Amino acid sequence: MRANEERKRLKKEYGELLETVTEILRRHDPIRISSGENDREYDPEASAILPRLRECASESDVLTVVHQTFRDWFDASTVGPIDAYAEVAREIWEVWRTRHAGPSAG
Repeated sequence: MRANEERKRLKKEYGELLETVTEILRRHDPIRISSGENDREYDPEASAILPRLRECASESDVLTVVHQTFRDWFDASTVGPIDAYAEVAREIWEVWRTRHAGPSAG
């Protein structure tokens, strides 16, 4: 129940960004847990990543946040190397810059 309340709070604060980050993670499936088109397997990770994007000033920062989040949730052998998350970070950074930070972000 608490996770649902936190997700509702994040959805209210970030709107569609929460769904978009979840979708990016699901599509790339970096730890191979996604089981279908509409699953919610990556909700907890997206919910942990999104608030931390405020502290990111670059795609490299996002890469660190994404990899660190997965390392917090899973063992190192499951998570793998940081460079395996580069495309995920690139997409999340692009979405964050354009949708959250506004057109003047850059």
